[in-house]
Amino acid sequence: MPVERHAAVRGLRLAYLDFGGPGEPVLALHGHFGRARMFAPLAAALAPGHRVIALEQRGHGHSERDGDFTPDAYVADAAAFLRDLGLGPVTVLGHSMGGVVAFRLAARHPDLVRALVVEEGGALNRPPDAPNPVLDVSGWPRRAATLIGLRREVESRGIPDASYFLESAAEHPDGWGFLFDPADMMESQRALIGDWWPDWLASTCPALLVHGRDSFVMPTAMAVEMAERRPGTALREFPGCGHWVHDDDPDGFADAVREFLAAL
Repeated sequence: MPVERHAAVRGLRLAYLDFGGPGEPVLALHGHFGRARMFAPLAAALAPGHRVIALEQRGHGHSERDGDFTPDAYVADAAAFLRDLGLGPVTVLGHSMGGVVAFRLAARHPDLVRALVVEEGGALNRPPDAPNPVLDVSGWPRRAATLIGLRREVESRGIPDASYFLESAAEHPDGWGFLFDPADMMESQRALIGDWWPDWLASTCPALLVHGRDSFVMPTAMAVEMAERRPGTALREFPGCGHWVHDDDPDGFADAVREFLAAL
């Protein structure tokens, strides 16, 4: 079972899950609305050869917030976290926003990153290239009487399956609600809109780019271009999978990551 711990990082108390084991450490970074525990299936699949350490990024899960949701703040947190644990260089794996944080970390702190696994983190996150860079959660409910009620409220707003978001739900004294603040997530998503090509191309470590062919976030053409333009990058495309490849095909995702790590 993973152990939830906390680290003092740049004035914030950030939570993380250490899945343990004797293997090579892998820093895992979730995307917007996510939590560290989303990496539990991957951690089990990679053990014992690799030890997954999943950080709950600022404003997510049980981690604190200070109002700064700029991409630079996320990168600085990850760098300070690795140095605080005395780790690096390590493989850094990130999903969506976490993927952008991962490759920007590699660009700015190459001494900390041995290799990259980027799942659905685009180098150009703005329309029309990325058609849906912001999910509008401004009208999402603050509380619901039950967890099922919270799911219904979210899915009534056009979300076909709220399961990913409900991983960040918790029961509060006044009902069920999310651990993240919707206003924070709106600010963070807007801050991530931009051109991240220079960061994607700045690092030289081996990289695996994972793309779901049915993704509504990253177009296939962008994934192909990212792999072609950056030396040392392998692209794995998953037909029938969307933005959350690790959920849509957990075994296939784990196999791809395992094979990449073994080749290092």
